[in-house]
Amino acid sequence: MEPVGKTLSGARSALFLLLAINLFNYIDRQILAALEPDIRATFFAPDDVNRMTKTGLLAVAFFVTYMLSAPVLGLLADRISRWVIVGIAVILWSLASGASGLAATFGILFATRIFVGIGEGGYGPAAPTIISDLFPIQIRGRVMAIFCAAIPVGSALGYVIGGLVGAHLGWRWAFYLVTPPGLLLGLLCFWQRDPRVAVVQKTPRRSIRDYRNLFHTRSYLINCIAMTLTTFVTGGLGFWVPAYLRYRNQSPEMGMTIFGLITVVAGLVSTLLGGVIADRLRSRFAGSYFWVSGIGMLIACPFFIATLYIPFPVTWITMFFAIFFLFLNTGPSNTALANVSLPAVRATAFAANILVIHALGDVQAFWLLGYIGGHTNMHVAFLFVSGIIFLSGLAWLVGVKYLPADTAAVESQTSA
Repeated sequence: MEPVGKTLSGARSALFLLLAINLFNYIDRQILAALEPDIRATFFAPDDVNRMTKTGLLAVAFFVTYMLSAPVLGLLADRISRWVIVGIAVILWSLASGASGLAATFGILFATRIFVGIGEGGYGPAAPTIISDLFPIQIRGRVMAIFCAAIPVGSALGYVIGGLVGAHLGWRWAFYLVTPPGLLLGLLCFWQRDPRVAVVQKTPRRSIRDYRNLFHTRSYLINCIAMTLTTFVTGGLGFWVPAYLRYRNQSPEMGMTIFGLITVVAGLVSTLLGGVIADRLRSRFAGSYFWVSGIGMLIACPFFIATLYIPFPVTWITMFFAIFFLFLNTGPSNTALANVSLPAVRATAFAANILVIHALGDVQAFWLLGYIGGHTNMHVAFLFVSGIIFLSGLAWLVGVKYLPADTAAVESQTSA
């Protein structure tokens, strides 16, 4: 079932709902980082030399659970209503976020982050799949870009809300306040109609062969590799930029404020623009989604290297352009995932991608860049990041050769 050439009824309202949910998705993720110093002070003594390592386990609990639950719940989302999966997932992580504020011990707080990870593991594969079911391939890139625009905005809002609420009401209230909107958004999902229902008679049954073909699709595998490298970059930067700013003798408070503003503006504009450009180029270049993604990363690389050598405050200018081109692939790369996977197994395609890009991407970046920075300095660690940026761009350009044929194969099967 593909909405070939037309947008299905209710698609725009569904997109708005999923966009709002995705916004709170990233707000919930980043609030924890903003509140970490307060949480550390609540549960651990100042002389506990391992207190930062222990609070860091909260992020590990989320990501590991998120990675492992996504494939399981992705398979489920290919079998039952994806809106039901999304609704339950959003309600689960919203309740878990509220419970984070109620946590009387660090162990309880750790458990709540596990449930946040499970909730997002259900939402992550299902939401972009619903969008792919609702919108035709001709405009799917720009629609996916709108959905992904919540990433930079939600991440920045998480820092802002966490910082402001934590400073004035205490860290627990930051978790309380994000719970009601999440519950409301989750409940609204149960009134949405699964786009597959109307055409269930036309939808071919999934088979083991469909899954086997997915994991033998070269453009899908190459896209996963490139997105893993990109996730390593963005995850590593998000975690280690404060340490890098200290290395460059910049105020962490002022520096993170500027970095957050740059991320919102550059990330938002770039994410939206990337999807629009890739869609418009598709009629002339069948591999446009990989062309835009790959060229964006290759342009980002020299800007990022320049950032490491140019003195402040000029550094902020080159950093802006580096982040701008780093986010250009967000819409096109996710659209390519949808375009080369059959609707019957599309949630599984996104779920497997989530597992791979986080297990081999940002989770590895957290410790590896810390190791490099600890044994040398943060300049060397970030030079290593520039190499990963370059490799991700090359990977997408290699995949250009295979994307048109793989996309056409899916289109021919779904329109038959």
